[in-house]
Amino acid sequence: MDYSAITVTVSDDIVVVAMNRPDKMNALNALMRAELTHAFKDAPNHGRVVVLTGTGRAFCSGQDLGMGEATKLDLERVLRDEYVPMLRAIIDCPLPTIAAVNGPAAGAGANLALVCDVVLASHDAYFVQAFARIGLIPDAGGTWFLPRQIGLARAMGAALFTDKIMATQAADWGMIYAAIPADGFDAHWRDRAAQLAQGPTETYRHIKHAMRASFDNGIDAQLNLEAKLQGKCGQTRDFREGVVAFAEKRPPKFEGR
Repeated sequence: MDYSAITVTVSDDIVVVAMNRPDKMNALNALMRAELTHAFKDAPNHGRVVVLTGTGRAFCSGQDLGMGEATKLDLERVLRDEYVPMLRAIIDCPLPTIAAVNGPAAGAGANLALVCDVVLASHDAYFVQAFARIGLIPDAGGTWFLPRQIGLARAMGAALFTDKIMATQAADWGMIYAAIPADGFDAHWRDRAAQLAQGPTETYRHIKHAMRASFDNGIDAQLNLEAKLQGKCGQTRDFREGVVAFAEKRPPKFEGR
């Protein structure tokens, strides 16, 4: 598929998906949402880890408001028919997903980052739940992810006051995994992506499954799920390689299965 609102590059099993509307601070329009949906569904055919980032100075400024055209949209339809498939494509991606937040992440753009498995942000980046500024509630998964990541009190304050949350504060709150100095940010997320691209891909898929299921399971159900998934991991080539490499005191060479 040819893309115009995003770019997709693949190198060393790392699929980099970059939102590519820098003149609009990578604001989300219908085309970008469709292309992101396709790119994440297609990523397992090309690599072993996916990185979502932005082109230019911003990560993503949220919904493209289009000089007031947004007031003519059926927002319920847009969310159900365009946002939900995009978010599900990211959530359901069997590969590890990294959001490399290179700059401002606002509104749906902030929550798009939080949907990924790991969020790394430059010190120059910030997150803002800007929705109430224009009379809307947080969407793109914000009302689900934020309370679970930073607690109800902070999530409520972020949504009501619409304050900027700088990357370092987001890391302190547990909203993201790490805030990285700007001058080394690109190298850092590439190193982290390379680490995952060389890891046990099938194991990562089961980790994602177990972690997300824990929010709905009681302890007994979760322990049973752990046992089931660990049994599957124990049958993989990567487990056998990991054990042999440990015994031989060398780094493992995982095949991803």
